[in-house]
Amino acid sequence: MSQPSSTFLYGANVHANGIRQHYLRYGGADGARAERDALILIPGITSPAVTWGFVAERLGQRYDTYVLDVRGRGLSSADPGLDYSLDAQAADVLALAQALGLQRYALMGHSMGGRIAVRAARSQPAGLTRLVIVDPPVSGPGRRPYPAKLAWYVDSIRQATHGMDAEAMRAFCPTWTEEQRRLRAQWLHTCHEPAIVRSFEDFGRDDIHADLPRVRVPQLLMTAENGGVVGDEDVAEWQGLAPDTLHRRVPAAGHMIPWDNEAGFHEALGDFLEPRG
Repeated sequence: MSQPSSTFLYGANVHANGIRQHYLRYGGADGARAERDALILIPGITSPAVTWGFVAERLGQRYDTYVLDVRGRGLSSADPGLDYSLDAQAADVLALAQALGLQRYALMGHSMGGRIAVRAARSQPAGLTRLVIVDPPVSGPGRRPYPAKLAWYVDSIRQATHGMDAEAMRAFCPTWTEEQRRLRAQWLHTCHEPAIVRSFEDFGRDDIHADLPRVRVPQLLMTAENGGVVGDEDVAEWQGLAPDTLHRRVPAAGHMIPWDNEAGFHEALGDFLEPRG
C-alpha cells in the first residue's frame, strides 16, 4: 500500500508584534481545505513547531495548518530582554494571523499553548471561529500547582544545549519512542531558558479562568486520561465559565496526548473544526 504524500509545504518567518515569528505550514488552502477555516497550532512550553510535525501532517490533509514557534522557542525570536509573558505570547498569535492575512481561523493550543489561545480569544478578535484547548494547565493564583516541576525542563534544556542524544533523553521521556526522543534531543536546545522559566512561573500567576467568560467562540477542551493535569472538577468549572465548551477525554494518554495516543487525539478532535451549515 502506498503511503500518502506529505502535506508539509514550507517553513517561513514573518515580522509580527515586533518580533520574528517562525511557522511551519501544512496542507495549504487548495480544494476542500479552502472551504474550511485555517488552523493555527500553538505548541506547549518546550515544544518547537517541528516536534508537532507528525500531528500537523494529518491535520494538513483537512486544514490549512500553521504551526507556530512560540517566542523563545525554535526559530522565532529569543532575545535576552524579550517579554515572555502570556499577554505577549497571545498578542503574537493575533499578529501572526493578521500578518498571514487569515480571514477566518481556529486556534489549537496544547498545554501552555492552550493558555495562550484562551488569552488571545478573550479580546474577541475578528476572524477567530473556534478554539481547541488540549490539556491546559489549570493552575493559577490560589489554585493547585501544575504537576510538572521546573527542574525537569531546565535540566533537560541544559543537557540539550551541551549536546544529547535520544538515549540521554530517555531519562526525561522514558515512554517515548526513539524517534520522538531523537527529535526532542535535536531541538530542545532552541528553547531559551529564561522564556521557559517565565512561562512556567506564569502558570501559577496568570488566571486564565477569568478569561473564559469573555471567550465568544465554541471551544473543545481535550484532556488526557492520565497525568493529573485536568481533573473532572476542572472540566466542570471550565464548562461553567464557558458553557459553549465541549469536553472529550482521551484514553490511554498522558499530558502529551498525541505522543501517547495519536489516533485517540484525532478521534477526539473529530469534526469539531468542520464548517457548520
